[in-house]
Amino acid sequence: MKIVVIGASGVVGSAVAEELAGRGHEVVRASRRGPVVVDVGDPATVEALFQTVPDVDAVVCCAANAPTADLVEADDAEFTAGLSGKLLGQVRLARTALHHVRDGGSVTLTGGTFVEPLPGGSFGALVNAGLAAFVEAAAPELPRDLRLNLVAPAWVRESLEAFGWDPARGVPAADVARVYAGLVEGRAQGEVVAVTGPR
Repeated sequence: MKIVVIGASGVVGSAVAEELAGRGHEVVRASRRGPVVVDVGDPATVEALFQTVPDVDAVVCCAANAPTADLVEADDAEFTAGLSGKLLGQVRLARTALHHVRDGGSVTLTGGTFVEPLPGGSFGALVNAGLAAFVEAAAPELPRDLRLNLVAPAWVRESLEAFGWDPARGVPAADVARVYAGLVEGRAQGEVVAVTGPR
């Protein structure tokens, strides 16, 4: 398959790109800094992506995050900073991809799972729940046998290491990547897959 991985320069995105390439797929790596440029928060770049890379079988988006923000002290703009990218950006990406992905192809988005409450994570939890609800409700509406799914990983081990936090409670990026690959290659439709431990 010809697969676009958005966010391929990040920890999870690079692992997903490597996993899919290792399975024999043609992987097009896209991110805000190239080689193929796209920013899910910028509608023009999302549309341009499919003009630059036509005839794809699948799109995987790993380029989404919602920063933590204090529920009481943050102003509205700070609190909702992840809205245009992680939530609405991925919804826009999915809707745009429906017009460009080949029949029977798929779009896989990224949410998240909080195994335990995270200080400042209330808006992130809202975004993750919104993405899950969108995928479950939108999947039955997709035309041309297209599929829409969501991977919702907990903390990724390599990210915890980068933050200087205890990596023991994180899931290895390679394990998360195998979940994405399974959804791309399988027949799942409307699935929300939480990844909270080794696979």
